[in-house]
Amino acid sequence: MNKKSVVNESEQIQLAMQMIKLGARLQLLEAQTTLSRERLIKLYKELKGVSPPKGMLPFSTDWFLTWQPNIHSSIFYNIYKFMVDYTEVTGIHAIIKAYSLYLQQVEQEDSDVEPVLSMTRAWTLVRFVESKMLKLQSCSCCGGNFIVNAYDLNSSYVCNLCHVPSRAGKTKKAKALSYKLVPMTA
Repeated sequence: MNKKSVVNESEQIQLAMQMIKLGARLQLLEAQTTLSRERLIKLYKELKGVSPPKGMLPFSTDWFLTWQPNIHSSIFYNIYKFMVDYTEVTGIHAIIKAYSLYLQQVEQEDSDVEPVLSMTRAWTLVRFVESKMLKLQSCSCCGGNFIVNAYDLNSSYVCNLCHVPSRAGKTKKAKALSYKLVPMTA
């Protein structure tokens, strides 16, 4: 008969709590912990005050390649890669620590701006790189490492920071923010 370890269960609950606080979806929690779905739903409701969001996880590498998500994905993945290469942290713990550091870099104290990359997308990104669907490529202009499609020709890759797309920053959110910043004259 298999004995349940109270210590192991406690560690799994702590791990799930960390991921929930960072915004992880239920599917990510199920994949990375040994807790039952019912237990995870109760834990999610207790921590967030609402039921976990329903629906499928994203499964397209295309999102990570568009200009703004690519920059944020590249920031996160470079932090994650550093953690894995130079510390003894691995697996979901490395993703959690790297995502926390990513949030520190992109969030500002007096800003209402939400991070572009979610915890679930960060986890998905790591899985895409591990399955060799995406990879890091050095920019031929600035030398930074950016996420690219592993099957594209990337020998002379130029990143989205060195070659900003013409429509970059033209979103409804950016326009609304610019209206708030520009004082109205009578």
